[in-house]
Amino acid sequence: MISGKTRICGLIGDPVEHSMSPAMHNGAFKNKEIDYVYLPFRVEKEQLGRAIEGVRALNIRGVNVTIPHKVAVMPLLDELDPLAERIGAVNTIVNDDSVLKGYNTDARGFLKAMLEQGISPKAKKVVILGAGGASRAISFILAERGANLVILNRQLEMDWAVELASNISRAFGREVKALELNEQNLAEVLRKGDILVNATSVGMSPNTDETPVPARLLKADLVVFDIVYNPVKTRLLTEAADAGAKTISGLEMLVWQGALAFEMWSGLKAPLEIMRKAAIRALKK
Repeated sequence: MISGKTRICGLIGDPVEHSMSPAMHNGAFKNKEIDYVYLPFRVEKEQLGRAIEGVRALNIRGVNVTIPHKVAVMPLLDELDPLAERIGAVNTIVNDDSVLKGYNTDARGFLKAMLEQGISPKAKKVVILGAGGASRAISFILAERGANLVILNRQLEMDWAVELASNISRAFGREVKALELNEQNLAEVLRKGDILVNATSVGMSPNTDETPVPARLLKADLVVFDIVYNPVKTRLLTEAADAGAKTISGLEMLVWQGALAFEMWSGLKAPLEIMRKAAIRALKK
């Protein structure tokens, strides 16, 4: 029963209709029997500043931030977690007595999902496809944990990959290569690679027959992490499993980034399995 005591959390972005977050968080709140509710708020770019002031004025406990606001929201906050500042993107805000602090649980959620599967990135050769916001978060957390990175991106947006590689090289004192995403480069880097991360939207519903990597380039001694979570098992993951590779679904990153936000807002341990099941149910609707 929603009352004047109910704590409000939410999501700001444009669009927000497709998000699994309301299902995950409301399922978690119910499981923990706490008086919280999670609501999606569609916020256009021009209204972002007013929305953030609304978070403060209405004493909203916290919000997740999605496209297109993850970078633009940063100067509107009172404090930034060092990792979020380094990445240059915020996806979670915590409101403590009108002090708004920004975090990046995308990065830590990705890492948690990998570590949970017994995969450590330290000293591993990691091939990352894509150079957008998700790739940025993933690349920084992997570099911080000692991985050796190569970033591949399509020719039209090669400047994104070059800039990202340059920023990480500068931040960690370790060379990061940026290459065009084509079959020749893929074949070369995957031959020596330990971990492949698809940080693009290729293979996402409704284009489930697409894959960023030809099946013949996949191999048994590879870990393949596809951040696409709809469908839960993409063509890339199916073909990687067929090749004998270890696979991790984007659903795990989705659940972990949500769990970390839940814990910051509530102070309670997140019910991971409840959140995972809620997300899967929402995906099937």
